[in-house]
Amino acid sequence: MTLTAIIYLSISVGVHAAWNYLGKRENPTAAFMLVANTLGCLCLLPALILYPHTLTAFSGRIWIYLALTGLCQAVYYAALAGAYRSGQLSIAYPLARSSPVLIVAAVTTLMGWGNPLNQQFVLGIILVVAGCLILPMRRFSDFNIHNYWNLTSLLALTAALGTAGYSLIDSEALKLLRQATQSSASGQSVTAVFALLEGLVTSLWLGLFVLAGKSNRSALFKIKGAGLTQAALVGVGIYLAYTLVLFSMAFVSNVSYVVAFRQLSIPLGALLGVILLKEPFPPPKFTGVAVTLVGLVLVSLS
Repeated sequence: MTLTAIIYLSISVGVHAAWNYLGKRENPTAAFMLVANTLGCLCLLPALILYPHTLTAFSGRIWIYLALTGLCQAVYYAALAGAYRSGQLSIAYPLARSSPVLIVAAVTTLMGWGNPLNQQFVLGIILVVAGCLILPMRRFSDFNIHNYWNLTSLLALTAALGTAGYSLIDSEALKLLRQATQSSASGQSVTAVFALLEGLVTSLWLGLFVLAGKSNRSALFKIKGAGLTQAALVGVGIYLAYTLVLFSMAFVSNVSYVVAFRQLSIPLGALLGVILLKEPFPPPKFTGVAVTLVGLVLVSLS
């Protein structure tokens, strides 16, 4: 990983943990995430106004990628909101954030995408996953499948699948877009436009999810005042964090490195849950966060 990628991703992980804390505090629904996503992606509207010519780089294949990645993003937001309503931030967030590392690494290896992953990176992945398996335990003697076979864990895993899906699709789409541009500046402008369009497509999918459920439709009309302000803050955080991730993809040899480094937000998110939301912090949770952090260090140095 280059220094530029590390700087982009370091800022991104801090913002990501912060918006997840704000979202969890609001006891979010799919409707809340729809409003947050829509308001957030509109912050990127100036990119389309300033660089309308970048749309010429969007081939039919890119538009298909946009439809697919928008669906994956919508699944991620809806599942994450459900996980936060049913469980603790310090458990749901690490589970949702750790699993994509394994999924993306497995897919890129099987498909032969990017440079081969070295042994240090693989060890880091193993530690990240092991740390997040320890997290839900109240006592070390509690290891049982039932700790994970619950609504919070299942929704967090669904969110993780969404994350892995949009990470892989975005990586391929941005490779095509960068090939269609002539300079790093135009590459960044087309990336910003891609992020905007991805956000709009995600809102379309989320809108379908919300319309399909009576409770979600009702929740949508209740978002106003302070709730609307919180949704706007979450939305800005979402798009600031992920646009930086998209920029970083131009400076790595394998998208697995991006997905793995982003997991630095795991200990940050867990600490926000414990310190600000007063969630319990038993020894297994502390150990899980520590083991995950060691794995992340190995990944970032690989």
